[in-house]
Amino acid sequence: MINVLIVEDDPMVAEFNKLYLEQMEGFSLVSVASTSKEALELIDQKKYDLILLDIYMPGMNGLEFLTEIRKLEKAIDVIIISAANDKLSIEKALRNGAVDYLIKPFNFERFQEALNRYRNEKIQMEDHETFNQVELDRFIFHKQNDATPQKQLPKGLTRNTLNTIWNMILEMKDQSFTTEELGTRVGISRVSIRKYLAFLHEIGVINEEIVYGSVGRPLNQYTYNPSKSSLIKHYL
Repeated sequence: MINVLIVEDDPMVAEFNKLYLEQMEGFSLVSVASTSKEALELIDQKKYDLILLDIYMPGMNGLEFLTEIRKLEKAIDVIIISAANDKLSIEKALRNGAVDYLIKPFNFERFQEALNRYRNEKIQMEDHETFNQVELDRFIFHKQNDATPQKQLPKGLTRNTLNTIWNMILEMKDQSFTTEELGTRVGISRVSIRKYLAFLHEIGVINEEIVYGSVGRPLNQYTYNPSKSSLIKHYL
């Protein structure tokens, strides 16, 4: 479970961030702070993996706070969520190690994408003691092997979301799953997840089976297909 601290001085925005976070699998909101001073006190008391950080706050602003926790060598990742859209703020945040930057106002899809990507990278990092260059480029820097040309995805599908879904399928590769089960795990609606599963089944990287229960409608169950899994690399 990824422990999260929200640092946001606007109570309404903090509540929206909290509601969004509650829809994400694998994240736990531990605390909410309305000032950087309060946040610094909290990170001395509890363990956090991720901070959702605003920039415009009274007293110490978010960028100063980010600089401070880097000085303290706190092993905490930060996603900026702010109305600050100027070049200097963005550059300073990225130089100080912000893993993503969301400009207010933003929609749930962008929030979902940022947290899913962060969770997947964290899982991948924890699964490796060492990296070769190809793994580092793909998992950390989102680069593609030049020898693997990308193919066009069907209309309505995005590579980031496909990456999120595929990484979750790899985590579940020893068990079957339904549309609802996978959608809950990655925090994506049933309608959207169904489109991606149809595509993955079409290219052969997952198997589909209709299962009839004693009551109710039959369920489509899916399983990872290792014999054709290499086909997905052309789309990621």
